[in-house]
Amino acid sequence: MAELQNMPELLAPFDVSRETFEKLSLLESELRRWQAIKNLVGPGTLDLIWERHIIDSLQLLAYAPDTAKLWLDLGSGAGFPGLVLAIAGQERGLEVHLVESNSRKCAFLRHVARLTGAKAVIHAARLESVVPDFVGRADVVSARALASLATLLDWTAPLLKAGTIGLFPKGREVDAELTEARESWKFAAEVLPSRTDSEARIFRISSIESLS
Repeated sequence: MAELQNMPELLAPFDVSRETFEKLSLLESELRRWQAIKNLVGPGTLDLIWERHIIDSLQLLAYAPDTAKLWLDLGSGAGFPGLVLAIAGQERGLEVHLVESNSRKCAFLRHVARLTGAKAVIHAARLESVVPDFVGRADVVSARALASLATLLDWTAPLLKAGTIGLFPKGREVDAELTEARESWKFAAEVLPSRTDSEARIFRISSIESLS
């Protein structure tokens, strides 16, 4: 596959080991195999799995504290970013909890986690029922393409108040989402560049406080 031949160059900034690359390649091949039956991701993104999904997810590791050991990923879908982070974070002892309410996606997540040996725990549940269990425990919480920043802050405020770092990738509406969120919350926000989309940004959130 032509795209696979370019992977070492695309992954160069991330210092990914050969073993991790092979496991990420396994994730890609299994996603392609399951996609025909389960429709796990948007069909239009299938030919750009590495750039649109894997590398877009992988970049979050660089924005997380080096000491992070417990990661909570909300609305994990087909494993982006949670499963990618679990695979890439194996060598640093990272444990990732993936929350996904869709049963067919959970089946896929469990399948790939078994194949790769990733330290991933799958929660087949709605995030509202899972988040309270991680207050004071999770080092990082993430969510990709799940909801607006304001809504994400509503959902994750208990975590962020307890010291968890929030990492939320966003598209072109970064400024509008930040403005909306500041109507309800006071928080420290770093707006970081995306390595896969010049118009996208990643919010790194901490020290949140309600304005109401």
